[in-house]
Amino acid sequence: MQEENIDKQHSVEVPSNMDVNFEKADVTLQNTVEKASSPEGCSCGSQTRNMVSPPSYVYAIGKVAYRFPNKSIELELAQAIGRKPTEETSGITRDEVVYKALTDPANRYLARQICYIFKIGGLETYIAVPSDPLDIDRLVQTLRPTPDVGNIDLIIGRRGPIAPAEMCNGLLIPIVAVDQIYSFDRDTLMKAIPKRKGESDDQFKKTSEALFNNIIQITDNAGAIDEHRAINYLAVRYDEIYNRTQLMQNENHSFTTIDVRPSTLSGTRKIVDVIFSYENRSNRAVQKWFTRVDVTEEFPFLVSPLQQYIEH
Repeated sequence: MQEENIDKQHSVEVPSNMDVNFEKADVTLQNTVEKASSPEGCSCGSQTRNMVSPPSYVYAIGKVAYRFPNKSIELELAQAIGRKPTEETSGITRDEVVYKALTDPANRYLARQICYIFKIGGLETYIAVPSDPLDIDRLVQTLRPTPDVGNIDLIIGRRGPIAPAEMCNGLLIPIVAVDQIYSFDRDTLMKAIPKRKGESDDQFKKTSEALFNNIIQITDNAGAIDEHRAINYLAVRYDEIYNRTQLMQNENHSFTTIDVRPSTLSGTRKIVDVIFSYENRSNRAVQKWFTRVDVTEEFPFLVSPLQQYIEH
């Protein structure tokens, strides 16, 4: 299909840390996910859930952190760490010690029971629960041993109800049943964006970082509404928005705003127009470019390439 060719041609290859081996997990977590996936918090089947209301999808950019659901789990982890030889824990930070402990297969029972908090802009926004309990390894790998401001996580999943108070030590935020997660650092993402021949590497990196920062700092961008899902998708999967911004800067324009509107092509599908505006630094004339993104299902995809937007 034309749409598939467009998406493949311009997509950014987002690094992933998911090459891990899984073992059999218990069904307790699966029951939690079933409740998270249900609009009413019940463990009814997917067919019944779809009859109640359509799913609410999440495509969010942020950072995964951990939290102990209760004092018992915290002390159990401390005991697991204490059983390690001193040479394995001496001289490293607490975050490194915790990471080593939780990624140890012997402590997988603890990795399954801690809370994984997804923070956006430093705010605790979601409790992340893997849709498949076997994927708990993928989630625990996001707890990097050396946290850095450049670390980025992307979660794709289905938003469920507000977590009960006992689930995560009183934290009352929505649960997200995570179907896919990517972890990478900002530099890796910037290097993965193909640039046009002849562009300065240093300047293109600055431009790309500035645009990416504008996207992730959009007010209330929790990746839970169609507009934000479309923007976040473009930020990590479509290199043309970065190349166009650099070209506009070369023509003495400044990037100003992003606007998202329902597309006139929307019918049975939910398609949005994502419009990027650039203002001329000399005469303040505004030039707009847009692309269409289909956000009907959980995984957004490109419908049409970036092109100049003409107001009607």
